[in-house]
Amino acid sequence: MMNAESIKKASGVYFTLLKEKVIDENSEHFQIYFDPEVRQTVLLLADESGTYIIESPKRIQLVVQPTGSVFATNFTHMKEKHKQVETKKHFHLMSIVIMSFLAAIDQNHAAKIRTKREGISYYALEREVNDLITKWDSILKNKPSFGEEERIDMKEVVTTWKYMEVDSDDYGLKKGNRRTRIGLIAGAMRILEAEGLIVILDRDDIPKVIPKTELFERIEYLYHDYDRYELLKKLMTSEEVEHAENPSN
Repeated sequence: MMNAESIKKASGVYFTLLKEKVIDENSEHFQIYFDPEVRQTVLLLADESGTYIIESPKRIQLVVQPTGSVFATNFTHMKEKHKQVETKKHFHLMSIVIMSFLAAIDQNHAAKIRTKREGISYYALEREVNDLITKWDSILKNKPSFGEEERIDMKEVVTTWKYMEVDSDDYGLKKGNRRTRIGLIAGAMRILEAEGLIVILDRDDIPKVIPKTELFERIEYLYHDYDRYELLKKLMTSEEVEHAENPSN
């Protein structure tokens, strides 16, 4: 039988996690969490509310399960929470921007070290997304059903992106405009920033994103178990290889 003291401590840990999303080894809650009774209670609370705990040597993180969670962020909630998510198609594009970013950093060890040190600029990300959407556009010409299996409305995604204005030198004037590509990327990155997963540097000049250790841990301990993540990552990374190997007659 769990005692009242354990339940009180576990609640303290859990509600701190709900508020902060991450507890690191310097927090008093970190040590408390690893008391077996407290940990069992926290895991129970997490399970009951549809959240999930990621444990790594230096921190614990709380993430929301994609379905059946009390805290699930569906499109409407996300719209309220992140004002920059205006329409469904922009939301889908933002998801693709985030996935492109994750696919770019979820590579070999050397690439991870480099991105942690140097980050990725919004302009590099814009090129990455543009290359990807250009590839998808050419695949669609030969295979109109492309994306249906993955439940992505490829035609809409490709069209929306293609006709979005590309920002150039006057970034400062347009950075708030989510109808431009860089504006959309800025919006997508603010979502990751709000989750405490990245740091944004040089906001007023040429902004760039530095992934935090929490993001790498989330990829390693959580996203790799999601079929949807792996499916989308495959779309991001290997799809072009398959098609590039088809010799054009």
